[in-house]
Amino acid sequence: MREPDSMLLSPIALFTYKRPEHTRVTLESLIGNRGFEDSQLYVFSDGPRTKSDAEAVRETREVIRSYKLRNVEVIESEGNLGLASSIIGGVTKLCAQHARVIVVEDDLLLSPWFLTYMNEGLNRYEGEPRVMQISGHTLANYEDHPELAFLLPLTTTWGWATWKRAWQHFDSSASGVARLRADGELRRKFDLDGVYPYYEILSRQLAGRLDSWGIRWYLSVFMLEGLTLYPGKALVQNIGFDGSGENCSRMSRMGELAAPVQTRISEFPDRIQADEKAFGAVKKAIRDTNRWRWFSWR
Repeated sequence: MREPDSMLLSPIALFTYKRPEHTRVTLESLIGNRGFEDSQLYVFSDGPRTKSDAEAVRETREVIRSYKLRNVEVIESEGNLGLASSIIGGVTKLCAQHARVIVVEDDLLLSPWFLTYMNEGLNRYEGEPRVMQISGHTLANYEDHPELAFLLPLTTTWGWATWKRAWQHFDSSASGVARLRADGELRRKFDLDGVYPYYEILSRQLAGRLDSWGIRWYLSVFMLEGLTLYPGKALVQNIGFDGSGENCSRMSRMGELAAPVQTRISEFPDRIQADEKAFGAVKKAIRDTNRWRWFSWR
């Protein structure tokens, strides 16, 4: 399915590891997206961590090759980089080459309108420095108005996009933690007014008990008072909650909330400010169900 010639299409980065069937599902949904055939796809295939992983990695790469896509470049790592290093390196590489990138991992089922929304968001807010990310996932599902999009002061890890001008602020050392440690009020704001343990996750990252690019990206955006564009209803569903993922638990129920919508997101905010109603809905959803206990962190 082709997009109009006037639509600027961004490169897509697909990160895979050792889940051939998950990769197949993600690829099928990506191929079914409007504009896919005219987009450049880069597949970053991480290498096996142990000898026992080698066969699954090989099978995953065979799945990718089996589609014989003309618009794909496959980057295969001989050694194991790990999820965080793989994503940081791949996003940095493509931002340097193309100034923007759409990021997908091998455990996402995508709406056929996913790429359209991502590209429209990237084009619309390219010149808005406070908008630092486009998200395909949402917790504030507006069932009655799924065509809406809104801005929130938090980032995402499930199907997203960014620009070089935003990604250049990614702070891998998480230097902003010093301000959080010194300011309890700022820490509480970082934790979404106390409803989600971001600071605890950050502390685990800094202690070497977690390897997450996502918490460092959120901190980087948070310290600059950046915003992320979210859809009124999720355009991605996480299918990795079967124990196969690097940071996804079998007990997670978050994927149930994110069945991808079949509606085009068509109403984008003109005012560059957080949508307080949507932000309140997100915090209420987390608080009411204690969902953070089930959440995966990249």
